[in-house]
Amino acid sequence: MPSSTVSTLDSPVPRAADPDRRRTSASLVLRSVLEHGPVARSTVARLTGLSPASVTEHCARLAGLGLIRESAAPRRSNGVGRPHVPVDLDDSRFLVAGVHVAVPYTTVTLLDLRGRVVARRELKHGRTDPGPVLARAADGLAELLARVPGRHPLGVGVAVGGWVDRETGTVVEHELLGWREVPVRDLLGARTGLPVHVDGHARALVNAERLFGRARGSRSVLHLFVGNMVDAAFATNDEVHHGPRSAAGAIAHLPVPGGGEPCACGRTGCLQAELSERTLCRRARAAGVTGSDNPMHVVAAAAGGDAVARRLLVDRARATGRAAGLLLDVLNPETVVVTEVGVMHFEDCLGALRDAAGTARSAAVLPTSFPDSVLATAGGSVMLDVLFRDPLSASPEAI
Repeated sequence: MPSSTVSTLDSPVPRAADPDRRRTSASLVLRSVLEHGPVARSTVARLTGLSPASVTEHCARLAGLGLIRESAAPRRSNGVGRPHVPVDLDDSRFLVAGVHVAVPYTTVTLLDLRGRVVARRELKHGRTDPGPVLARAADGLAELLARVPGRHPLGVGVAVGGWVDRETGTVVEHELLGWREVPVRDLLGARTGLPVHVDGHARALVNAERLFGRARGSRSVLHLFVGNMVDAAFATNDEVHHGPRSAAGAIAHLPVPGGGEPCACGRTGCLQAELSERTLCRRARAAGVTGSDNPMHVVAAAAGGDAVARRLLVDRARATGRAAGLLLDVLNPETVVVTEVGVMHFEDCLGALRDAAGTARSAAVLPTSFPDSVLATAGGSVMLDVLFRDPLSASPEAI
């Protein structure tokens, strides 16, 4: 993460206000250690507003679970007195598994507790029926775990585009995969024997940005995901808005003024139809840039000096910026994070995005913090969000 985005000790973690004080307090302590570790317990008490005795108790409990440990080098306060032994996140023992289901392939991954990718693999879809896709994902995770003996998985996070009901772990609707009411949590849990949590990929990535990325410390964050699927997520005061049955963030069919792309819904000019990677690649093929349906081939052509490829990417970034500007006006977030291939790789695409979003707020519009691992990060971040919200529920089977 860039040094400019690291929070200082002067930006406290939100104070406990949850009826379940024990769970909330443990979460505050673990988040403080993640953000500031190695850190003295007294500093954690100041950041969280918890009493020193409570912090000491929670640190002992988290250490017993294997989530934090004492740092090797004690620190003295002003060079005198009894040395403070700081605590830090223990990222050596546990992992989380991640699954991201995209249209052409599934990404399976292992992340450590800091959200760093330990291992990953892409599994191309022969068919997109949910049973075979999830079975292959479970097998892929088993293969990755076999490569890291001694590291224990705390659970599986699954990120999928479209309409995902986080509470029930169900993909309600994914137009491009043809999934309807798929009980992903139950199916994958039965295959892996691990706790499984499922969410939409835009919400997964807004959580990753809040925990490990550029948006850490922001009071409100909007994430706009532009791939084959186009959707958004909004978090404020450390909570992601889900809405009834987690349907919030469905922006695929917002109308684009002047848009002419036909959409599966029967209309033309829907946001997803205009901005999807399928549309980008079709336009690139029509222009003779590439014969592929892989958007990274368009990126490679642009990087190699192809002016038409570069223009296609800049145009797409500009259209994405107009969508971001609309959401900025409606939601007024402190930070906007955009995941889009051109913006990830080219400064002129980022500039076009910011210009179209509106110069008054351009500094608040940022590219993803995970340009080389965005899909690998998404799935695991679903599980990491659960862990950092309720660290005391860490799986006893894994420990």
